[in-house]
Amino acid sequence: MTIRIGVLLSGSGTNFQAILDAIAAGRLDAKVSVVLSNVSSAGGLERARKAGIPAIVLDHRRYGSRRDFDAAVVEVLVGHGVEYVVLAGFMRVVTSVLLDAFPMRVLNIHPALLPAFPGLNAQSQAFAYGVKVSGCTVHFVDQGTDTGPIIAQAVVPVLRTDDDESLRHRILRAEHHLLPTVLQWLAEGRVTAMPGGKGDRPRVVLDGVDGAFIHGSMNEIE
Repeated sequence: MTIRIGVLLSGSGTNFQAILDAIAAGRLDAKVSVVLSNVSSAGGLERARKAGIPAIVLDHRRYGSRRDFDAAVVEVLVGHGVEYVVLAGFMRVVTSVLLDAFPMRVLNIHPALLPAFPGLNAQSQAFAYGVKVSGCTVHFVDQGTDTGPIIAQAVVPVLRTDDDESLRHRILRAEHHLLPTVLQWLAEGRVTAMPGGKGDRPRVVLDGVDGAFIHGSMNEIE
């Protein structure tokens, strides 16, 4: 089943490009219906225009509240027939206005193995802490900061030769693999969000797939 995706971004859009590349290669049964940014100079908008995809700018500073901004975002997404929303470097905290419009259909890619190192500069947090492995996480979005149910994770080893920038780069490469993979699982109906019991967190059940990837080896990343 071809799923219709709306991509929200604030920067260069490399994860968006990874989605486009996966679609072009036949690895992802999806259509990007619209790309929306809160930053008019975001490089991801030009990527969308070159691909013939509607590229919409909504300046968050023109709205009285986060909820008002999200209401405008929802209007655009619904107007373009979006089924799943992907936050691909979208530097805004979303509200219940967006989440209620797309329940368990808003996804985020985070450059750390959640629940470790949520929030900004997760790669630098991991490197400074001295972890031996890091990675990235695709999760459904809730109203917390990177606290939503985890769908899948890719593990990236921290090498002896790493510095902050090299680790950041290799985590990004893992993101470019993991995000389209998860979206394909959604297209195949393999992802189910299960409500938690009393006091328990919601969990994601994957049908016929493993929830974690080792990207490369402990010695070298592809």
